[in-house]
Amino acid sequence: MKRLMYLLPMGLLLLLGLFLLIGLGLNPRLVPSPLVNQPAPGFELPALEEPERMVGSADFEGEVVLFNIWASWCVSCRHEHQLLVRMADRYGIPIYGLNYKDERRDGLEYLRAFGNPYVWNAHDLEGRVGIDWGVYGTPETFVIDGEGRIRYKHVGPLTWDKVQDDILPLVERLRSETL
Repeated sequence: MKRLMYLLPMGLLLLLGLFLLIGLGLNPRLVPSPLVNQPAPGFELPALEEPERMVGSADFEGEVVLFNIWASWCVSCRHEHQLLVRMADRYGIPIYGLNYKDERRDGLEYLRAFGNPYVWNAHDLEGRVGIDWGVYGTPETFVIDGEGRIRYKHVGPLTWDKVQDDILPLVERLRSETL
């Protein structure tokens, strides 16, 4: 009986250590999204650049696009921004933006300072559209097919490897399916 009292805590400690070891091996960027392969949530918001003009998910119809959620206060967004500029210039991928929980003037200054790869930016000051899209934080990027379905979601800043290995092949495949 005395032996069991020593072995039980040791066994529980080993089990806890096993769970921690497994958890450390998981990729925090792999956040499952129930929206993948579902229609993109509809929205309409004022454009960041022209607040009198309304923009929204209806603008995505019929083409394969990237939808990028970003903010001027987001350090990771700054890391991926030049990659978005490069993708828009080099590959002609239409990129639409959602300026998330950001002051209009700060978002505009960010685009002036770093360049604007976006077709347009919707201004989501309250963050309500971000909630509908299941946004955990910024940046997040979605690939949307020509039928308006979310086909891919990436949480965190994009890397060139991720773009080359996952996003560009998917965009090309979806474009060929749309033709």
